[in-house]
Amino acid sequence: MTDAKRPSTTRRTLHYFWEVTRSQPGMFVLAVLSSVGYVVFLTYLNTWLMGLVVDRVAAGGVTADQVFVVFGPYVLWLVVVNVVGQLCSKLQDYSCWKLEIQANHDLATNAFDTLCNQSMTFHANRFGGSLVSQTSKFLNSYSSLMDTFTYMVLPTVASVVFTIVSLAFSVPLYVVILSVFLVVYSVVTYRMYRRILPINAEAAGAQNALSGELSDSVTNILSVKTYGREDYEQGLFERANERVVETGSKRMRQSIVTGATTSSLIVVIMAVAVVFIVGGNAWFGVTAGTLVMMFQYTYSLTMRFNMLSSTMQRLNAAFGDAADMTRILDEPRLVADAPGARPLEVRDGAIDFEHLNFWYSDADESSKVFDDFSLHIPAGQHVGLVGRSGAGKTTLTKLLLRLSDIQEGEILIDGQDVSACTQQSLRRQIAYVPQEALLFHRSIRENIAYGRPDATEADIVRAAREANALEFIEQLPQGFDTLVGERGIKLSGGQRQRVAIARALLADCPVLLLDEATSALDSESERLVQDALVNLMRGRTSIVVAHRLSTVAALDRIVVLDGGHVAEDGTHAELLAEGGEYAGLWGRQTGAFLEA
Repeated sequence: MTDAKRPSTTRRTLHYFWEVTRSQPGMFVLAVLSSVGYVVFLTYLNTWLMGLVVDRVAAGGVTADQVFVVFGPYVLWLVVVNVVGQLCSKLQDYSCWKLEIQANHDLATNAFDTLCNQSMTFHANRFGGSLVSQTSKFLNSYSSLMDTFTYMVLPTVASVVFTIVSLAFSVPLYVVILSVFLVVYSVVTYRMYRRILPINAEAAGAQNALSGELSDSVTNILSVKTYGREDYEQGLFERANERVVETGSKRMRQSIVTGATTSSLIVVIMAVAVVFIVGGNAWFGVTAGTLVMMFQYTYSLTMRFNMLSSTMQRLNAAFGDAADMTRILDEPRLVADAPGARPLEVRDGAIDFEHLNFWYSDADESSKVFDDFSLHIPAGQHVGLVGRSGAGKTTLTKLLLRLSDIQEGEILIDGQDVSACTQQSLRRQIAYVPQEALLFHRSIRENIAYGRPDATEADIVRAAREANALEFIEQLPQGFDTLVGERGIKLSGGQRQRVAIARALLADCPVLLLDEATSALDSESERLVQDALVNLMRGRTSIVVAHRLSTVAALDRIVVLDGGHVAEDGTHAELLAEGGEYAGLWGRQTGAFLEA
């Protein structure tokens, strides 16, 4: 879709907001009626009744003993009008609040689902902190828009309608002139604030970038400190912060100019109103009560239109804050389930890569990672993937997991094309242990049971024992209830890896992917982890990615990748005997050893 035909971000934001609003039609109608009722009763009927009182007082002839007889009904009606008006005010608060609570729940669910189901390519190109900031701003934007609509827009529209209706018959010329001024005011305000909309989006983007910079530095605080780069990170943050100040100041200046212009128009409108009021009786025979109504209605209306400037500012700010998340919600998923995708059913675990062609979404076809790549892995076989950096080892495992999609060819598990199966069912059949264990800031128990939340305590303990993790877990003050910190920072590298292996053991998947699972460990931790991996691979089709060849030397088979192709394929002994790429890699790794 071309930019000219693509719906504006503002319209798309309104679409998402309206979808969650119309799911509560009763509350929305109540919000509209109570907002209109609040204005009608407390502004218009109150003033109308006071106009009648003024006219009756001007007519004279009321003695002291007749005050309550003559004016009693007016007092009673004023009390009733105010009671109903206040009730409308409370219903307005209630309905608006209820709308926002449920809508924020639905919007948060939508945003979370979208982020969770986007591809790893999507997440690799964005700051996690920025995504959190954008989600928060998106939710706050709905609340801001609903408050603005309920407390500003609806009352202003109701004020215009009732002012015109109330005064049209008694002072029609005044109504015509007032209407012209209100139209001019609205057009001027709209045109001026349209100029601010891109500035608001720019300011919101600067704020998101600042959040991302903060998140990036805090997440990698160990690197910042160990390399003494606090000053450098502070410089990056300061530049992002200065951009926030710059865009905020730009928005402020434009808003002040717009506010000054619209305030000048309000002064003109009130001046015209005063002229009509002072001459209304002499020129048109308007009664004193009607003059009171003219002034009060006009004053109330101009005060609401005076807030139109701040209303437009709030609307623009809200749309600007929501813009980034709206674009994310509109962004197509790079990896999506096919229509009618069925669950993957793994019986044996045989894996076939057939005639794969793959290149990254931000590259062109000439930069293929795999070109007509084929590989067959029988069920239950343990295969090592080795090769130089950039050979495609990790990419192949991610394609199997469908973290990215191939452009041509097929990936089959037990003869089932993974692209025709649901992503969740695929990944629930594959246990993945990466180089850096992926732990949540939750208890060790929750982290181990993550792939099988219904596991019993005995199951969790058994998995920890088989992963050589039970001993260190029991030595912790709170044992399995110990919180591991963000990304497991409270644990050592070897401990994190063993917890990840325990998770994979408990998940009991028929296919196992190990991506450099021991490369970052010391010798003692590596021994414990490799012993755990022996337990983990038993009875499972396993693909082991490794630079450290001692990790794969004892496997059933070793595949050497080079430039996205299979360069060599065989056992450790066979490949050494061939004297090719693998033998060269083995010879260059001093201190390598073969584990029996």
